[in-house]
Amino acid sequence: MNRRATPMVLLTGFTPFAGEAVNPSWQAVSRLHGKRIASHRIVARELPTEFGTSITGLRTAIRDLKPALVLCVGQAGESAQLLLERVAINLDDARIADNAGACPVDRPVVADGPAAYFSTLPIKAMLLALREAGIPADVSQSAGTYVCNHVFYGLMHALRDRPRVRGGFIHIPYAPEQIARHPGSPSLALETVIEGLRIAIRTALTTHDDRRIVAGAEH
Repeated sequence: MNRRATPMVLLTGFTPFAGEAVNPSWQAVSRLHGKRIASHRIVARELPTEFGTSITGLRTAIRDLKPALVLCVGQAGESAQLLLERVAINLDDARIADNAGACPVDRPVVADGPAAYFSTLPIKAMLLALREAGIPADVSQSAGTYVCNHVFYGLMHALRDRPRVRGGFIHIPYAPEQIARHPGSPSLALETVIEGLRIAIRTALTTHDDRRIVAGAEH
């Protein structure tokens, strides 16, 4: 008798960039590899912090794993909390070069693609669950225009014809070990980030209809 395969969650993080020795997104994501959340197996993949090749790697992982949910994670050093990204825009506009030396300006992520995609994760329900657990979190209205947004947009474009597969992006703060290079910047303990990702994934897997609460921005 054939057994049904265990459904999977694809969880991605990035390689270090901009002279950093670590990237907390991969540190956290890799710790969840092989774990089970809400009867789903977590599979972690590390993406290069590079325009183009990052999306290629992501698409390959989606094709090979056929996940039920995809959550990409990246570093936002200016943040003191987990940021649940709402929208990805079709724009690459790099303030610094990526790890391959590319520094695109005013270039679309996908030629002739739509201007933007919204996350299909229940980000309001995730926000409530995180705050109830005492983990600092907020909804973000912009994932920037660097490789994180590039991957977020690429993810949602790849899932456009897969309506049963939810996808989205979370930004996390610096790890404490990075603060020596960034005095005065906020950070968040790795264990807190890992628990936050675990809660976010569980909520996304068990919530059909998102909560309707205020999580907008004044600017």
